[in-house]
Amino acid sequence: MRLFRCLALSCLAAPILAAARPAPPASSGGFRLRQVMSAPFPIALTAARHADVAAWVMNLEGVRNVWVAAGPGFHARQLTHYDRDNGVDINALHLTADGRTVVYALGNDHNLQGQISDPDSSVIPPTQAVWAVDIAGGAPRRLGEMNCGGEGCEDIRISPDGRNAVWPARGQIWIAPLSGARPARRLCYVRGDNLSPRWSPDSRRVAFVSLRGDHSLIAVYSFNRRHLVYMAPSVDHDWMPRWAPDGRLAFMRTAGSRLHQTLIPVHPQPFSIWVGNAQTGAARKIWQSGPRPQDSLPWQTEGEAFRFTGKRITFSSWQDGRLHLYSIPVAGGVAQRLTSGAFDVKDIRFSPDERTILYSSNEGDVDRRHCWRVSVAGGAPRPLTSGHGIEWTPVETGGGHILYLGAGARRPGLPYLWSPSGARPLTPRLVPADFPLRQMVIPRQVLFHSPDGLLIHAQLFMPHGRLHPGPALIYVHGGSMRQMVLGWNPMRYYYYAYAENQYLANRGFIVLSVNYRSGTMYGYAFRHPAHYGWRGASEYQDVIAGARYLRKLPQVNPRAIGIWGGSYGGYLTAMALARNSDIFAAGVDMHGVHDWWADRLVMYPGRRGVRYSDYAAAEKLAWQSSPDAYIAGWRSPVLLIQGDDDRNVIFSQTVDLAQRLHAHHVPFQTLIFPDEVHSFLRWRTWMRAYAATARFFEQTLVRRQLPPVQP
Repeated sequence: MRLFRCLALSCLAAPILAAARPAPPASSGGFRLRQVMSAPFPIALTAARHADVAAWVMNLEGVRNVWVAAGPGFHARQLTHYDRDNGVDINALHLTADGRTVVYALGNDHNLQGQISDPDSSVIPPTQAVWAVDIAGGAPRRLGEMNCGGEGCEDIRISPDGRNAVWPARGQIWIAPLSGARPARRLCYVRGDNLSPRWSPDSRRVAFVSLRGDHSLIAVYSFNRRHLVYMAPSVDHDWMPRWAPDGRLAFMRTAGSRLHQTLIPVHPQPFSIWVGNAQTGAARKIWQSGPRPQDSLPWQTEGEAFRFTGKRITFSSWQDGRLHLYSIPVAGGVAQRLTSGAFDVKDIRFSPDERTILYSSNEGDVDRRHCWRVSVAGGAPRPLTSGHGIEWTPVETGGGHILYLGAGARRPGLPYLWSPSGARPLTPRLVPADFPLRQMVIPRQVLFHSPDGLLIHAQLFMPHGRLHPGPALIYVHGGSMRQMVLGWNPMRYYYYAYAENQYLANRGFIVLSVNYRSGTMYGYAFRHPAHYGWRGASEYQDVIAGARYLRKLPQVNPRAIGIWGGSYGGYLTAMALARNSDIFAAGVDMHGVHDWWADRLVMYPGRRGVRYSDYAAAEKLAWQSSPDAYIAGWRSPVLLIQGDDDRNVIFSQTVDLAQRLHAHHVPFQTLIFPDEVHSFLRWRTWMRAYAATARFFEQTLVRRQLPPVQP
């Protein structure tokens, strides 16, 4: 099959966007932050299994709504009509198999104390609930409260017959009819913290995970029985129940928790695949991973890749050093590798008949992502897209149409309808008329080596017409298991970061976005390097290597190099300023970790009775890997930004750092957002944070004016 070039990714999309909403010339008013941050952001693309219908969520300047399109024309239309940037998320979007109803979660996560995040600072208690709305029209109907926080809490599942939805909330599984005729009720009482529900093909049973602390079980509830069935209960952790068309059940198993452990070594987490009878609970192991670290369960992708497709079971694995897709006969045997090469897979989806897998990867284009298709039975994968764009989340409707989300270096994200001759954007008119398409900088790939020889990938944003030495910036992403690409990023947090880097470049800053070690899409060894994070901060040398690269550019003033980033990127920003104020003249640290012991290790002593024999050594190592340990060398000014309802990095990390900076007479500024969370939920919060970032760098690197030392 020839390599189809997705015309929308190179030459087709830009003329369409320009025709729909003409972009102004560069001289018509400059490049404003609001213009580039107005880029529409699509997420959660999904398709109906038995109908030619697709749905997605579109975020327009913080206002989130559900959109739909149906074949054969696929004319996109807005289905819900929420109208405020209030920070309320839409998640867990699903279509019924017949494509007639959309189900979604509206509202933000709860924390461990049961409090819902409320970045809008409303005086009315916020809620989190499951909603349904018919494709034909009408108002959304509330199915029930979620009251859920943590991993898997937004896992809403619709019964195959389209009548009911189940979801986890308050540690139990809840059920409600999609019609809204009856309020949600608890499916059944079960000990433990219960999540990840899955319907049987006949809609008569629900399997789910029951967490029991040091072990977990797969429970099966039947509507015509008074007792649960547990699948081969053991002392281990069982995860991810998956039904076969004939009613059998597959699940993953990892080792149970140990009471005596060590902290510093990274322990492998091998896994096995089990298949059993959901009527009796009897199950047997059909496949076992190896004992090496790269044989560990790949949590980031396994929830999407693990599927019971009939005669074969699919999963993902790092076993050959790259994250690839595999399938195995239900009876067991040797796993067949479905993808192969120096790339990793993401965004895994299945065709309606479950005979093929659609996915994105960086095969042959390491710093971009394109869409591919491969048979569950094996054979050569086939490319769906290529070129200079970024494409992700491919789905196939019951009518056989393929859609995906895509963007470019300049062109913002939109949903696309694929065809062999090209692709068509479904919502080009959502790109604002004044979007600065022509002024956008096309980042170029650069490569350099770290001091220990590791090859590092980065993207360089060079301002238009830059000839003389001027200020430059290092950008470090968060995660750390993320990748910045040569265009708009598939994740909202980094989608906005890309917009900010574009804005900074148009303000005259050279920006180098560094994909440091422990990031994703470069293989297992890169993703899990030795001595990184709190175990030694080995990734910091990649940041230094980036600064050395910048210093060699004739367009860079080596005395005017700054650094910025959020979350893990905030950690590396603080590390750079604390250890190398001689290199980095200023920085913007957004919700970064500054003391690994307080962030990671303080929770360990006595947790669930576990004893860590190397806790004292781990505590010392974590401190040596923290910016706070080098505060005496911190001289460069910094802007600290964080929301005080941060549920990823505790707010006290910034509170404590501010006191340390004050004590050492380091000039700093703060920008605090009451009630905001880690990944800011309001668009206007991002606007304020990014505007302040640009002003701070202009103040400290261009005008060389230091902020006053805090009194």
